Amino acid sequence: MTASDPKTDLRFYLQSARDALLWKLDGLSEYDVRRPLTPTGTNLLGLVKHAATVELGYLGETFGRPSGEPLPWVAEGAEANADMWATADQSRTDMVDLYHRAWAHADATIDALALDTVGRVPWWPDGRDEVTLHHAVVRVISDTHRHAGHADILRELIDGAVGMSEGNQGLPPGDAGWWQGYRERVEEAARRAGELDGS
Repeated sequence: MTASDPKTDLRFYLQSARDALLWKLDGLSEYDVRRPLTPTGTNLLGLVKHAATVELGYLGETFGRPSGEPLPWVAEGAEANADMWATADQSRTDMVDLYHRAWAHADATIDALALDTVGRVPWWPDGRDEVTLHHAVVRVISDTHRHAGHADILRELIDGAVGMSEGNQGLPPGDAGWWQGYRERVEEAARRAGELDGS
């Protein structure tokens, strides 16, 4: 087994999460990429907007490398949760382009600094705001993969499309009938367990 470079490993997992998140937008209408599908308003384009904002913050501003990107949705006095949805005048192209610029900026930070470089997270409490670049990158990877998982579910609810990327569904093979039968078996097991538990 050959030794791997930590930055290369981190970049690989960060990029795979980025790609998975963006892929979930492919082929959908403007309405479908924006529509809220959970009681808390979770939507695909909002996840992209949020992920771009997170990268620019944790892998830019935190290490004294502001991007210069205007982010009014996280400025002082902005509406709560404004980074989690796109307004009608914030186009899909605008949000995807912002995310690509955030990638480039974050990648430049990872390339320029040692993983043990210490930064300060401006929105964390004083005295508990220091973080290493390594920690920040792991945090962003975790956040992006979490939101890519959200996007998996949202996309499946919209049109049934599943998978991590084109050609990599990561699911056992099965046609619609197989999946319906599988779902029914899972539902029946849940019902029986509920009956046994009295719930």
